[in-house]
Amino acid sequence: MVSESPLPPFSSTIAFAGGGTGGHLFPAIAVAEALQSRLSDLKCLFFGTTRAIDAIVVGQTNHELVSQNLPPLRRAPWRWPEAMYGYWREAKRCRARFAVQRPMVVVGTGSISSVPAVREAYRAGIPIALLNPDVTPGRANKHLAPMAKAVFAQWAETIDHFPSHSNVRVLGCPVRAVFGHASRERGLTRFGLDPKRHTLLVTGASQGARTVNEAVLANLAFLESFEDWQILHLSGESDYDRVAEAYAGRNIPWRVLPFTHDMADALAVADLVVSRAGASTLAELTVVGRPAVLLPYPFHKDMHQMANAKCLERVGSARVVQDQADPKKTGPVLRRVLEPLMASAELRRSMADAARRSAPKSPAEDIADGILRLAAVADAPRACEMVVS
Repeated sequence: MVSESPLPPFSSTIAFAGGGTGGHLFPAIAVAEALQSRLSDLKCLFFGTTRAIDAIVVGQTNHELVSQNLPPLRRAPWRWPEAMYGYWREAKRCRARFAVQRPMVVVGTGSISSVPAVREAYRAGIPIALLNPDVTPGRANKHLAPMAKAVFAQWAETIDHFPSHSNVRVLGCPVRAVFGHASRERGLTRFGLDPKRHTLLVTGASQGARTVNEAVLANLAFLESFEDWQILHLSGESDYDRVAEAYAGRNIPWRVLPFTHDMADALAVADLVVSRAGASTLAELTVVGRPAVLLPYPFHKDMHQMANAKCLERVGSARVVQDQADPKKTGPVLRRVLEPLMASAELRRSMADAARRSAPKSPAEDIADGILRLAAVADAPRACEMVVS
């Protein structure tokens, strides 16, 4: 009779699974920072995607990135074999990696790229946690929730979207430590802005947003009428040339960038923000305390960004504009919302105060503690000594 091979011991590793957008990466990076502040020898491993954003974001850290090539799961049946083969290939890679470097916990952060590592962790008996910063869980988190020991959510509204037996803990969305040290003065210098002017920050998140860009560009003549304002516009790589060309010759100071690693200071320098409504972006707005006009991404069937945006609108820190593909429809609505906000410092100050009041105190630290408690259960003799009570 051949006995089974013993499981490899748990390594001083916690794995994060999911990527492809800043929203799937930045909260995980924040939790990894908090974990490493507790355990100096801890290694964090990221099972991400081949998209450039993964290499850029994880490349700014000391974490290892495992790039997974996973075709999207499309509706067309003839595309299913490609997707299934991609999943099988990456699951096999995860299984091999866990055989030699068995994580204490695997944390799913959403998207299809989280599925292979989380499912293989479940098969291997490794504890699983999920980060769910959106109000409405995506397909991956809904699928993986029955395997998870804990689901860490940003908003209480999320509880109703999971089965009643799920361990959903509402702790907020983890935000990188740099946002707690954002500096207006540093931002003014970094972006070459005038300290005597108010600043309108326009951002479509990590990859830009064409319809947000178009809605703002449709209002340039209106924005020129505010003589004491300037614009910092993060356009995304694909729209950079076109957006910069649209500003050329305009009678308002402007700075257009495709992307910035200094998002904390960009928010710190802003007096008003026009933005998408990704969950991590909204958490950053509350931590820095900035009023916002939100244009939720309109092309997802579940409209999950609209649900996110409504949470900030309810606490009084944001106004919501329904984005549409036609800037001729979105532009006038955006103008009507912007006009009173740009005209009234008192209104902006009230909204900023509401944003700060709504920010959870320490979500990254609280989630890190929860993950370490899962690790303690999985590897009690060693991990219990590491857990911060």
